[in-house]
Amino acid sequence: MSRITKINHIAVAINDIDSSLTFWRDALGLELAELRDVPAESAQIAFLPIGGTEVELVQPTTDDSGLAKYIEKRGQGLHHLCLETDDIEAMMAQLKEKGIQLINESPRMGADGKKYAFIHPKSTGGVLIELYQVE
Repeated sequence: MSRITKINHIAVAINDIDSSLTFWRDALGLELAELRDVPAESAQIAFLPIGGTEVELVQPTTDDSGLAKYIEKRGQGLHHLCLETDDIEAMMAQLKEKGIQLINESPRMGADGKKYAFIHPKSTGGVLIELYQVE
């Protein structure tokens, strides 16, 4: 049976990384570890590690991306919670068996070579959940 092993990251949807960093980096003192363009997701992401996890500031790079539409509809704020799993395919199968609605029917491969998939907020009490397999 697959299991959740930890919170990998918390993603915050934002309009502007530079202005958001004035809070996360400058006011809170979190270190900006990396700034990465992710063309496949039409996003730019700032990675701020903290206590074995990360805060990710996610900015859309196009006006028609899913993230841009999300911000337009719901505003800036918590976008998703990412949970690490030891076996993403098995976890997805377990969730399907329990009637949980998935956004992705099979895992996607990130630019970093890690597998990920999303669980629909309708099944989670309103929170978008990302499953992530590191190894």
